Amino acid sequence: MLYISDMQNFTYKTKGTCSRSISFSLDDDNLIRSVSFEGGCNGNLKGISALAEGKRPEEIIAALKGIKCGWKDTSCPDQFASALEKAISK
Repeated sequence: MLYISDMQNFTYKTKGTCSRSISFSLDDDNLIRSVSFEGGCNGNLKGISALAEGKRPEEIIAALKGIKCGWKDTSCPDQFASALEKAISK
């Protein structure tokens, strides 16, 4: 489920992952800013956040969509791709 706090800030409640939520912003140029994960593997998620900063959502969706974590059907990166898809479809 995606909760919109205002037109550019988003918080996405994840499902099926160690992280519980993902918060991010889209700036006026539709670039990703201020990515943070609640829970999950701290170092890995900081890496994903750093790589996503300043990029277009479509680029990150293409790179992360469908990544699985072990036996799970999803992953934190896949959930981030889903959050971005919902954000840009609004």
